[in-house]
Amino acid sequence: MQIANSPRLQFEMITYRDADLLFELDQDPQVMRYINGGTPSTMSDITEKFIPRVEAFTNVEKGWGLWKVTTLASEDPRPAQFIGWILVRPMDFFSDQPNCHDIEIGWRFKRCSWGKGYATEAAHAVADAIAAQPEVTHLSAIADDANFGSINIMKKLGMDFIKVDTYDVHGRDVDVVCYQKRVK
Repeated sequence: MQIANSPRLQFEMITYRDADLLFELDQDPQVMRYINGGTPSTMSDITEKFIPRVEAFTNVEKGWGLWKVTTLASEDPRPAQFIGWILVRPMDFFSDQPNCHDIEIGWRFKRCSWGKGYATEAAHAVADAIAAQPEVTHLSAIADDANFGSINIMKKLGMDFIKVDTYDVHGRDVDVVCYQKRVK
């Protein structure tokens, strides 16, 4: 599966070769604030935990995995740059009953890209491509209940609040809000 470029962004599937980009993204405590309380990831975390976890749900044909988000080269002299990623996987993938008709999307972006609409633009592009698949009936997203930036993106995608749930994140229980949109 391919994701078409949006007006300012391009997309490609992340692989283990992108470990340095993933590591760089996770070094900002503000980026990690709602992920694990603000602790930067180590390279070992990326290569031994994060990448194998992503590889477990990656399915290139269905578009499941992490989509690298890069700015398009613009008219100014700055080259295209990696600014974050969009996650795509079945809801409850790591449970006994993953739901392949309800696809979870998520995102993580560099702070330098915040407030510019990149995450929303990227989420729309990826969500539209995933929703076009015949077997997909719902798109869902979760976020820490205090992560208002992510919640705003969910609302901009047309998702509605479904429930508050508790997830185990690195050994601690975190309240998350669940949003969902019916696409078929």
